[in-house]
Amino acid sequence: MGFALRWLIAFVLLTATFNPTPWNYIQWARQSYQDQLPLVVLAGLILLVVYVVYLRATLRSIGGFGMTMVLAITAAGLWVLHDYGLLTLRDTSQLIWLALVALSLVLGIGLSWSHLRRRLSGQSDMDDVGD
Repeated sequence: MGFALRWLIAFVLLTATFNPTPWNYIQWARQSYQDQLPLVVLAGLILLVVYVVYLRATLRSIGGFGMTMVLAITAAGLWVLHDYGLLTLRDTSQLIWLALVALSLVLGIGLSWSHLRRRLSGQSDMDDVGD
């Protein structure tokens, strides 16, 4: 349940920032910055803080190589689905949603990795010693 929640929060973060619908921060900021600049800046800073937390935790737990590996595994899985005809990659909005899912998986796994490694190996990260 913990991984699902971490992944869901990452997915909501990414889709709140950008998605192919008009309901996202980037579209709203482009349309509203002249009338609501302080609110646009505040919302952008809040998003930035959450991104920093997620990216910092992900980089500390799986690193850049781990992030690349998770993306590569996700891409290979999509390739298999496409090769078996279960997924078509012609629609731009579908590609954007798939990219959002892939990136949210990277962040969700990155945030959950220390917990999983501790469960599997019994060893704690240096940051987890006080727990």
